[in-house]
Amino acid sequence: MGFIRLIIFGAIGLTVIYFLLSIYSRSLRKEKLENAWAEDHPQGGDPVEREAFLERGMAQYESSLRPKLLLLVYVVPAVLVTVIHILTTY
Repeated sequence: MGFIRLIIFGAIGLTVIYFLLSIYSRSLRKEKLENAWAEDHPQGGDPVEREAFLERGMAQYESSLRPKLLLLVYVVPAVLVTVIHILTTY
């Protein structure tokens, strides 16, 4: 029963961590895109073009490897807990 409770609360905790890391990573990427736009357009440029630039950059980010690597938040702790459980049981 204790192991099931560990799995349930662990999954909840890892989900919270995953969402926080996801939000943080997206905000970093968006900030980099905003800085890149500011460097290329010191006067500000067209706001519609700026939004299109940010949307394209975020779409590229979503299809990149980095958001998929965040799923390791679930894999690594699960593997470690499983290995520790097997080593201590046998």
